[in-house]
Amino acid sequence: SKIKQGLLPSLEDLLFYTIAEGQEKIPVHKFITALKSTGLRTSDPRLKECMDMLRLTLQTTSDGVMLDKDLFKKCVQSNIVLLTQAFRRKFVIPDFMSFTSHIDELYESAKKQSGGKVADYIPQLAKFSPDLWGVSLCTVDGQRHSVGDTKVPFCLQSCVKPLKYAIAVNDLGTEYVHRYVGKEPSGLRFNKLFLNEDDRPHNPMVNAGAIVITSLIKQGANNAEKFDYVMQFMNKMAGNEYVGFSNATFQSERESGDRNFAIGYYLKEKKCFPEGTDMVAILDFYFQLCSIEVTCESASVMAATLANGGFCPITGERVLSPEAVRNTLSLMHSCGMYDFSGQFAFHVGLPAKSGVAGGILLVVPNVMGLMCWSPPLDKMGNSVKGIHFCHDLVSLCNFHNYDNLRHFAKKLDPRREGGDQRVKSVINLLFAAYTGDVSALRRFALSGMDMEQRDYDSRTALHVAAAEGHVDVVKFLLEACKVNPFPKDR
Repeated sequence: SKIKQGLLPSLEDLLFYTIAEGQEKIPVHKFITALKSTGLRTSDPRLKECMDMLRLTLQTTSDGVMLDKDLFKKCVQSNIVLLTQAFRRKFVIPDFMSFTSHIDELYESAKKQSGGKVADYIPQLAKFSPDLWGVSLCTVDGQRHSVGDTKVPFCLQSCVKPLKYAIAVNDLGTEYVHRYVGKEPSGLRFNKLFLNEDDRPHNPMVNAGAIVITSLIKQGANNAEKFDYVMQFMNKMAGNEYVGFSNATFQSERESGDRNFAIGYYLKEKKCFPEGTDMVAILDFYFQLCSIEVTCESASVMAATLANGGFCPITGERVLSPEAVRNTLSLMHSCGMYDFSGQFAFHVGLPAKSGVAGGILLVVPNVMGLMCWSPPLDKMGNSVKGIHFCHDLVSLCNFHNYDNLRHFAKKLDPRREGGDQRVKSVINLLFAAYTGDVSALRRFALSGMDMEQRDYDSRTALHVAAAEGHVDVVKFLLEACKVNPFPKDR
């Protein structure tokens, strides 16, 4: 082929020239800096092969930190599709550096907000400093940015409600789940003892609804199995970043949970649970789920999985069904912010969920997920700094649900550049096969892509990989993806 004869530069060459800017060699730190400026992290699981090669290279070359073209090629070839996307500014937020500098300004502005009171109904919440303030975001392409206290673990509390609802709908379907719980805002305090006219909880975001949702997950399993199951799910949503459990919080919640026990008995009396439910065990499980810990960083990936239609952006794995994600975002939009939900939907216009530990999980569909965390709460139980940040974000960027993208020119649209939409999957697929990028193919396969798609000449990825002599790609397609070994092209 022409590339082999050196008539056309390969992708690796193009990438090398882009970064080298006329030099013969690229210092490793320059490559890493350039990579980080696109928003990707060196710890991104999709770049593992490249980073492993770089580490190996650094250990074995006397030259230490300089990469010539061949070495560079060796390091990047296994992740070339993602790297090319990054450096060609094909990510959802093309100019990531300028966007993050805006985010940092919003962070600083919200930091000045004093006021609010740290929740103190259990000692584990009361002990957090009111000065803690962190914001992390993760885009649907896995671009990451964090500012402030983003590595401090805190409990999800009510932020877990949309996540367990998503799991229930993913596993059981909308129709089944909504036999047990409504989908309307209640207009009442989140912990009120009150059902709708069908004697069902109003929605999954109030305590009564969340307790019923908890009873639907993995029915028939014991609490240990149920807990492990949900933790595995959370880990997948977070792309295997930090998900923990605060046993002390769980014990305190259980000891001070009289209101929730009252709700539990009321729900039992009104036959709100599936047949044969052990209500006290369900409340235990409910308190456990409230006590799951995250950091701003890991939770931003969970939010990004919701923004990305159920695919985790940093692993490429499908975690939730499109139906589960759509329902969850709709309910977060109308019911996610306690009594402030209507106001929030009006002013911010984005799906969000707050929790009593001070977290606000925020989703910008098809763009990014964020977690804002600061313990002092307003009268409604929402984080003071977090609410301020969400308002400012939407004043700055056209992320509000009803910001018309064409006619709201005054706001910043971080998504606009070049304007060409994502190329179709068959192009990505054949492109990865052509360049020998097995890790991109692995990601496509994980995301449920049809690995036998054909282009206008009826060529498949297998044709292209075989023609280019990429043995490892051919093996992957035949052995892992079990594609038809005898496809005919034009």
